[in-house]
Amino acid sequence: MTMEMPDLLESPETQLSERFDRSWLVIVHNDPVNLMSYVSMVFRRVFGWNRERAEKHMMEVHHKGRSIVWSGEREKAELYVQQLHGFLLLATLEQATG
Repeated sequence: MTMEMPDLLESPETQLSERFDRSWLVIVHNDPVNLMSYVSMVFRRVFGWNRERAEKHMMEVHHKGRSIVWSGEREKAELYVQQLHGFLLLATLEQATG
């Protein structure tokens, strides 16, 4: 009697590990409440950006309805989303595709 070895590439643990290896995106969405200057100030404070970069992302939020402001590991992305929420910005976390 021979014993079959499980396919380790298809195990739930491997699938879970692959899910967490992907980057996560922090996305800020447009809202009708916050002033553009305020959004720019929040970006500068949270991410340490210069005025030009903060305003570029603020304008993207204003014109396109959203801007990807950061990507990387999940824990840090969650922290950024919490910080943005603390400034009353509408921010979400999405897993990067691909």
